[in-house]
Amino acid sequence: MNIMTLLIVWVVTAISLLIISKLPLGVEIDTPGKAFLSAAVLGIVTAIVRPILSIVFAVPNLLTLDLLSSIFTFMIAVVCFSIAALLVEGFRLRYGIWSAVIGAFMLTIINSLIYKLLGV
Repeated sequence: MNIMTLLIVWVVTAISLLIISKLPLGVEIDTPGKAFLSAAVLGIVTAIVRPILSIVFAVPNLLTLDLLSSIFTFMIAVVCFSIAALLVEGFRLRYGIWSAVIGAFMLTIINSLIYKLLGV
């Protein structure tokens, strides 16, 4: 991954977080600067936590014959979203885990739409 791709991912995630914070989902971000900081922290947290949780979920994944792998992947995204909200002051989840679940889901959808519009 080159630096330009990394910058595009960072900006798209920050814009997506700003959009999500304007929706009545319980995800609150104070300023655009906090959205960019949150996007950076979310990326770092995901890079650190995802491999660890992937190992933790490997056994249940094998037991279900990989049928629930997308659910486990989504659960990892929710955990990363929650940790990022805990680490960044000004990024809050008003309704706790439910805001994290809806926020992570909406982040995936909005990111996908923006990438489609950009042709990336």
